[in-house]
Amino acid sequence: EVQLVESGGGLVQAGGSLRLSCAASGFTFDDYAIGWFRQAPGKEREGVSCISSSEGSTYYADSVKGRFTASSDNAKNTVYLQMNSLKPEDTAVYFCAAVPLYTCWLVGAGTYSGVDSWGKGTLVTVSS
Repeated sequence: EVQLVESGGGLVQAGGSLRLSCAASGFTFDDYAIGWFRQAPGKEREGVSCISSSEGSTYYADSVKGRFTASSDNAKNTVYLQMNSLKPEDTAVYFCAAVPLYTCWLVGAGTYSGVDSWGKGTLVTVSS
C-alpha cells in the first residue's frame, strides 16, 4: 500500500523556519518524484516544490523560490522541505505526493493535477 505521511508543521512567526518531512512507503522510492503541495484556507491546492532524487532535480514555485529547499534521504525513504523566511501567505496545509518523474517540473510550475488521493497533510501557520 502506497503511503506518504507528512509531519513537521506548526505555528511560527513571520521570518521563521520550519522543516517538513514526508515519509514514504509501499513503492520504490527512486521510481517516483515527490511533490509538495499546499492548500490555504479558501484556496485551491497548489504545487510548491518537487524533488526527483534519482534524477537529481528540484523544482520550485516562484512564490517559494529562494526560501524553500527540498531534499531527500533515500536510505530513509523520506523527503524534506526546509522552509525559511516564512511569510503569512505561506499559511496552509502542506501535503506530499508521489508523482511520475516526468511530471516533477509541472508540480513546480503549479500546473500538475494528477494526484488521486491525499494524506492528512501538516498544518503550517505563519503569524505576522
